[in-house]
Amino acid sequence: MGQKGIVAAGHPETARAATQILELGGNAFDAALAALCAACVAEPLLASLGGGGFLLAKSEDRGAEIYDFFVQTPRHKPREGEVDFYPIQADFGTAQQEFHIGLGSMAVPGVVAGLFEIHQRLCRLPLAEICGPAMNLARHGVEVNEFQHYISQILLPILNAAPEAMALAAAGRPGDSIAPAGERVVHPDMADSFAALIEAGPDLFYRGEWADRLVRDCTDRGGLLCRQDLDEYEVQIRDPIRFRSHGARFLLNSLPSPSGVLVAFAMGLLDSESLAKQPWGSSRHCLALLRAMRTTGAMRRRLGLERGAPFETALNILDAEQIEYWREEMWQAPLATRGTTHISVADQSGNLASLTISNGEGCAYVLPGTGIMLNNMLGEEDLSPEGFFSWRPNKRMASMMCPSIVELPDGRQVALGSGGSNRIRSAILQVLLNVFEFGMTLDQAVQAPRMHFEDGILNVEAGFQLSAIAGLSADYEHICNWPEPNLYFGGVHAVERLPDGRLGGAGDSRRGGSVAIAN
Repeated sequence: MGQKGIVAAGHPETARAATQILELGGNAFDAALAALCAACVAEPLLASLGGGGFLLAKSEDRGAEIYDFFVQTPRHKPREGEVDFYPIQADFGTAQQEFHIGLGSMAVPGVVAGLFEIHQRLCRLPLAEICGPAMNLARHGVEVNEFQHYISQILLPILNAAPEAMALAAAGRPGDSIAPAGERVVHPDMADSFAALIEAGPDLFYRGEWADRLVRDCTDRGGLLCRQDLDEYEVQIRDPIRFRSHGARFLLNSLPSPSGVLVAFAMGLLDSESLAKQPWGSSRHCLALLRAMRTTGAMRRRLGLERGAPFETALNILDAEQIEYWREEMWQAPLATRGTTHISVADQSGNLASLTISNGEGCAYVLPGTGIMLNNMLGEEDLSPEGFFSWRPNKRMASMMCPSIVELPDGRQVALGSGGSNRIRSAILQVLLNVFEFGMTLDQAVQAPRMHFEDGILNVEAGFQLSAIAGLSADYEHICNWPEPNLYFGGVHAVERLPDGRLGGAGDSRRGGSVAIAN
């Protein structure tokens, strides 16, 4: 009961930075920004000041708001043959995924603008104090853990593309490759970059010296960003989606990013399935999950949500009659047919912060002298379902990131989110169903095996009933069985506040999850 707050994040140092700020008297939003900055140092291949993200903030003073600081498409599309854009293969072991990198894969970054906007509107402490833990980490180094080493191996083709990129994961010796687990990596340029931003503000990145260098390199080396792209970038603040299902109240990321609509839609499809009457992992449980994922994907494609849609579209999709129509189709239709990290914080004052950030996989370009790798969001196939460079100029890109807050029927409040590209929505859905339907604790719900259906393939982690998976394979041949939990299935980091004020949390072991308490 004496806790000042609790944090769940993707690295112990990320979580520790947030608790340090809570112990200094900061609120959940101070702590979330401290964790964001620390993640850029401790998780440099998942988080970067050169990427984008979302904060779902719930406070007693301001209610619930979405802060959208995700990436923006450039104003100008490339002419053929003039863009630095090429594929690499990321190897997850059981599955492979192609990404495109190079300066031509870079969208307009939003993290720096989000950092300053959120600080101005929600925070208590000076930015220098909030960035302090990250600056100390950058100067003194971070010991590489097994998960971060694994991430470096998966993204080795990107690191090998440029010495400056390799430096983010190497121990600093000339000619180094990725540092092994247990070795310390320092980031002096990042420490200096935080100090420069604290002194100069966001103009340094969007209008000043850094902007000049970024635009010059894009012009000379096949990138797409221009001065106007950077100069006119703005954080967007909007209402979250509000939805009721399973007796709970949801706050979810809102359009133009479709993730919140998709999670709510799938929850609505399964609301009347009475899964609690079935054993977890049973044939009925697995079949219902698979059909809900398939139907949600079909709705997404039919309505073209990635092309951008107004807020009212969400209200129509989540209308009870629409969900019932799709629920009938779910059972009648034939069945056959990425780098991200999350931070959740709760404080003793009742504030909840759910923050998801992403750099894609990084484009392999590091802004000289800063230690900041820029994003490759224009090279993410998940974000370009109609083909690369089919995007509309100067538009906020849609994202699968879905920071969420849920109030359960028993009065518990849960803040959660996940990394994992298109797997984000299925990861969040399954964690929530584990809590609602199967009565799991938050940690049990996060660690339980998952499945994900996409592009005609069902990926399944070990742990479901063998007979249930065998039953699915009788009607559906494209099943990929994973021998153990894997970061491919997302990384749900969650915190909860119980009705009596006690706090709890769960960090997903698939992505190095860590929970820290501030006393």
